[in-house]
Amino acid sequence: MIESNPVAHLRVLKPLPFVYAFYDGRIPDVRLYSENENWLDDDGFSLGTASYALVDEDDALVYDTHLSVAHARKIRMFLDRMGMKRIRVVLSHHHLDHVAGNEAFADCEIIAHALTLAHLEADRAGIEDGSYQGAPAIAPLVPPTTVYEDHLKLHVGRLTVHLRHAHIHSDDATLLHIEDLSLLFAGDALEDTVTFVAEPKSLDTHLAELDRLWSWPISRILPNHGDPNVIAGGGYEKPLIRATQQYVRMLKRCIGEPELREQALATLIAGPLQAKWVNYFAPYEDVHRNNVRRVVAANVN
Repeated sequence: MIESNPVAHLRVLKPLPFVYAFYDGRIPDVRLYSENENWLDDDGFSLGTASYALVDEDDALVYDTHLSVAHARKIRMFLDRMGMKRIRVVLSHHHLDHVAGNEAFADCEIIAHALTLAHLEADRAGIEDGSYQGAPAIAPLVPPTTVYEDHLKLHVGRLTVHLRHAHIHSDDATLLHIEDLSLLFAGDALEDTVTFVAEPKSLDTHLAELDRLWSWPISRILPNHGDPNVIAGGGYEKPLIRATQQYVRMLKRCIGEPELREQALATLIAGPLQAKWVNYFAPYEDVHRNNVRRVVAANVN
């Protein structure tokens, strides 16, 4: 069924007193855009997507602008009704399900890594006419207005938020780290049930970067794709990082061990599932199969 109201299922969760999660997706038999395969329905909506707002006093920081302009307008309306006098946006990376709603924040400062701006500018024409990754097109695509290279410190009310660059999932990832609270907003660097492999030749880099991430003071993690109940309950624990590493190492083994390529996902990640580091969600079977295909094709001559 195609939902006539694109934000009919948008839920507002409150993982922490100063954090709102705007969650949509994981709704059986419902699609937002088309019955035909497309990035909005088959990636972001089917797997579940959260954008976040950190709020303190009359200051707000939005982490990603969600699946559509309609979603972003609902977020903007929510914050406006709260009386926020300053709203800034941080983009976790350049993938479409994270920047689709930028237009609703066109009058705000939009912050991203320099590589995020470079990716969006390079692909802008195709994103706006729907030829880059297919429909739906994002037109106009509103680019970042402020970029940084390695680290940027922001104050959101009384909160100190560190923007840290990492090369995990994509080369332009921006993670939000509130050191005082050992809290990480992970974008797509970490995901439940398993990571989506967008750079199949960069797995060694991702593993090294995940080790670097493990060294940070982190006790709770809020990813953009995950279980809404876990997010609502305050997020994931630090071993989500180790679960991601174990899965990436298993994908690397698939290159030289063809028998692994057909094994069930639940079997391959049985340890993290049993430890409750991650939770099984059936649509990630397709993500896993596509991950295996990409990794093998990119690394086997």
